[in-house]
Amino acid sequence: QVKKAIIKNGVTSIGSYAFCWCENLTSVTIPNSVTSIGDNAFYWCTSLTSVTIPYGVKDIGAYAFGFCKELSSVTIPSSVTTIGSSAFSNCTSLTSVTIPDGVTTISESAFESCSSLTSVTIPNSVTSIGDGAFWCCTNLTSVTIPRSVTSIGSGAFQYCSSLTSVTIPNSVTSIGGGVFRGCSRLSGVTIPDSVTSIGSFAFSFCDSLTNVTIPKSMTRISENAFCACLNMTDVYYAGTASDWAK
Repeated sequence: QVKKAIIKNGVTSIGSYAFCWCENLTSVTIPNSVTSIGDNAFYWCTSLTSVTIPYGVKDIGAYAFGFCKELSSVTIPSSVTTIGSSAFSNCTSLTSVTIPDGVTTISESAFESCSSLTSVTIPNSVTSIGDGAFWCCTNLTSVTIPRSVTSIGSGAFQYCSSLTSVTIPNSVTSIGGGVFRGCSRLSGVTIPDSVTSIGSFAFSFCDSLTNVTIPKSMTRISENAFCACLNMTDVYYAGTASDWAK
């Protein structure tokens, strides 16, 4: 039963499935020579408690640390440009994460079901937040989306039931389907003038949402966008009736 892995300096990549299902592995030391961590490299290492990713690593593969349920902290160096899909999904002990400046895309489901995650820092380099990126992060209380982001994927923050506030910047042009669905504590949201469309179920079942302002720029509000917002009392449209008719 391997409990500790020390990877020798000189190794440049950790291949796909390299340590997959090593359920008794508690720690791993990755040398500075490594530049990529492959898909599923540490998938289901359920006893892994901490990992330091060295400066030099550029790519973290899909499901690289998926289901590392005891992983409570992770340091992602500024050299990383790609965080693969579901890279840290179901890391249920992970409490905070800082995404380094240099990452341009937070891939789909990257931090899905990280149920202990309370805070996340998204840098100005990020231009898109993928589908389900923070899906079911039930302890995430607030998030600031930088002005570099132009699109928020479907279900990106769906069922983040502790999320009370969110800042959507003027750079965002579309809000995908189900983005904030089931964010039951989200009490207020400002949709910037840059947004032209809101996807289906985008704010549905936001039980605490009391008011919303629809910008003049809006051309499409999809079906069920605000379905079951039980406490909604005020919807304000920033344009005129003739604008709405168009």
